[in-house]
Amino acid sequence: MAWLVLVVSGVLESVWAVALGRSEGFSKLAPSVLFAVALTLSMGGLAYAMRAIPTGTAYAVWVGIGASLTVAWGMATGTEPVSMVRVLLLTGLVACIIGLKLAH
Repeated sequence: MAWLVLVVSGVLESVWAVALGRSEGFSKLAPSVLFAVALTLSMGGLAYAMRAIPTGTAYAVWVGIGASLTVAWGMATGTEPVSMVRVLLLTGLVACIIGLKLAH
């Protein structure tokens, strides 16, 4: 259960990161509210997962999921450049996240 919560929390990290960018310094209400809700749920889920998963592993997986999804979303929406090198590096990051789970 802790791993499922951790993965969902990592996805929510990407949500709050994108919402933060779209809030334009908290000047737009909807993205600002989405940021606050996603941040709260993401941190709460990370804290819950850390009860069963070592801190270093949980944090690395959480950040890795959030970072890779945020960049992938940016590439999909055209706000981040797409290149073979970037895709390969993201693939490597995802492989490392999976490796941390398997090594646990």
